[in-house]
Amino acid sequence: RTCRTILEAVVSTQSTGESGLILPGVTRQSVLDLTRKWGEFKVTERMLTMPEFIESANNNRILEVFGCGTACMVAPIDSILFEGNDINVPTMDCGAPLSKRLFHELTAIQTGVVDHEWSVSIHS
Repeated sequence: RTCRTILEAVVSTQSTGESGLILPGVTRQSVLDLTRKWGEFKVTERMLTMPEFIESANNNRILEVFGCGTACMVAPIDSILFEGNDINVPTMDCGAPLSKRLFHELTAIQTGVVDHEWSVSIHS
């Protein structure tokens, strides 16, 4: 598979209230806020069914998948096991550029490398 320029991209996540499985965490909200702020992606929160995900994967419409949370921050995912079948996604084919960008941006904010409204400098 070759890497390609993303001309139209969507960052999508399940909404927190629909399934009860997605927690309204700080890291998840930070990812949503950053990607919206960048203005490079359509960012949506909606129910994504497994049949829809599988169809999108089979039609090469999924470029990258990642999980996020307090412990892992942002973790690239290259396959999902569903009903005994591996659904491969090309996350690592091009080096997980969105996952890496989010990880580095969030880490830079957390550690004070970049000034950001989310962090407050404390001087002793």
